[in-house]
Amino acid sequence: MNNEERIAEIPFFVHEADMARLERTNKRLFIIVVILILALIGTNVGWLIYESQFQVAETTTETVEVDATDGGNAIGIIGDDNEVEYGEG
Repeated sequence: MNNEERIAEIPFFVHEADMARLERTNKRLFIIVVILILALIGTNVGWLIYESQFQVAETTTETVEVDATDGGNAIGIIGDDNEVEYGEG
């Protein structure tokens, strides 16, 4: 018999042991995948809850145009009721 014609024979109990080991490994990997998917969903829900705690505030600004004959513009806002005081620059 040549080396090319030889067939490797493996006992059946060795094959069964390998298959049992692979089944345990596949079960562990499946459990890890489920845990990672649940963690991904949990972190996304956490970020949504965190971001929903903040209120969106809009700020408006007004522009004021001032013409001065002497070349200087000085405007100051005084008080809580936004009174405008004009001064010289």
